[in-house]
Amino acid sequence: MPDLTVPPTPPTPPVYLSALLAREDLGLRQIAGPSDPDTAIHWAHVSEMPDPYPYLLGGELLLTAGVHIPEAAGSGTYFADYVSRIVEAGGVALGFGVAPVHDSVPRALVAACDDYDLPLLEVPPPTPFTRVARAVWQLMAQARLAELRRVTEAQQSLAAAASRPDPVPSVLRQLAQRVSGRAVLYGPDGTEIAAAGRGASGVETREAREALAGLARVVRPPAASASSPTSPTSPTSSTSPTSATDTVPGAHLAAYALGTGQGFVLGVAAPDRAPGDHTIASVAAVLLSLLTGEHQSRTGADRSSALVRLLLGAPPEEVASLLGGDRWLVVHATPDTPVPDPVAASALGAALGSALIDLAPEVVRVLVPAHREPAPQPGWTLGVSAAVTPEDWPAADTQAARALARARATRTPLVRHGSSGRAGLAELLPHDEAEAHARTLLAPLAAHPALVETLRTWLSLHGSWDRTAVALAVHRNTVRQRIARCAALLETDLDDPDVRMELWFGLRHL
Repeated sequence: MPDLTVPPTPPTPPVYLSALLAREDLGLRQIAGPSDPDTAIHWAHVSEMPDPYPYLLGGELLLTAGVHIPEAAGSGTYFADYVSRIVEAGGVALGFGVAPVHDSVPRALVAACDDYDLPLLEVPPPTPFTRVARAVWQLMAQARLAELRRVTEAQQSLAAAASRPDPVPSVLRQLAQRVSGRAVLYGPDGTEIAAAGRGASGVETREAREALAGLARVVRPPAASASSPTSPTSPTSSTSPTSATDTVPGAHLAAYALGTGQGFVLGVAAPDRAPGDHTIASVAAVLLSLLTGEHQSRTGADRSSALVRLLLGAPPEEVASLLGGDRWLVVHATPDTPVPDPVAASALGAALGSALIDLAPEVVRVLVPAHREPAPQPGWTLGVSAAVTPEDWPAADTQAARALARARATRTPLVRHGSSGRAGLAELLPHDEAEAHARTLLAPLAAHPALVETLRTWLSLHGSWDRTAVALAVHRNTVRQRIARCAALLETDLDDPDVRMELWFGLRHL
């Protein structure tokens, strides 16, 4: 059964024993055990305990001066027991320091290391254990830097591949090249949509191909694989792991469920598994998730189609069906930070339940289906229009702008257009008559949109100069000058409450 969780990679790549032996400044010499160039050391540890097992985690080069060795150790099983415990704990090599305790490495220890296949190193007198340990960390740091450089270069090449005209095959080719293996994109039904790379012969065997396809079934969401034939490796629970690993002769396998929820899976087969391979494959999985996600789905295609039709002159009501919903809200939002951020704007759209976002220089506009009731969002001030049909989107945009201005002036997180919820006097008159009266009443201001908007905001804020200045982002003296100009053009006294009421009535219908 394959491991259903990707094992955590060590904090740094291991150091090969051959690299440590190659350090002339250390003078180390292997005198027993197998000479395997792939013996990997993860850290160095010094211990003089007769049983080091409780103090080892596995992967260590254990260093000892033999202080723990009794005088009669050579005639019994002491060395065999000692070495067997090191091997049982996962130690990969033993370094024995010559002098000051022992003039040479005990022959019984050499024999025991040969019997248990544990590499034994002779540490010469001029080389302290601290120098050996420091050399291990230096080699690990160099390996870590090289691995980070490899991962960074791979990330850059994968990102560049995703921007090519054929992004999916390009990403797979780059991934296969970076892991020296094979990369496969499986569709929701389990078939190979695209593949790239070959690598070592073990990666190309029938056993490896079948095992990788089976691993893809393990991580595929049950809903996506419901129509696929079941297999022994198919998930039996209601949830599936997001990644899985397995091994077959000559190949290390990994599968990643792409984050689209549509059943796409990335499979990777490589002859070896370097510490950075999981990171590289995860980057490719994220890019492929974007490439196979909503931008390539029916929803994304419909949205693009709607945009193109609008640009080519189609009226909004004819393309609205592609976006979903019959009635809409327009939301204007400003962040607490000085300038709207694209990432924050996208997050706001997601919180409001819409991907239809316009990031303007000073405001974020979001077109939201009417059934999604906007709620206050931390860090944002919102103005929300009334629910309208597509042909009234421009009017709703104006309503949202006015609601936002009022929200900013009153320091309210969210203001809705017409949020009082009470039937007003305006409903006692037919709409056409009210509109005609408003045009006549405000005709002297028709050629001055800034004056109309200033008067509207000033009246809505009960004649407050400061709050009106905040809402319009102008100086309070500018507000005073504009209101005085309005009074002169209208030839009326704006301090009269009856005048204010009639003007507000007209502005509501203009």
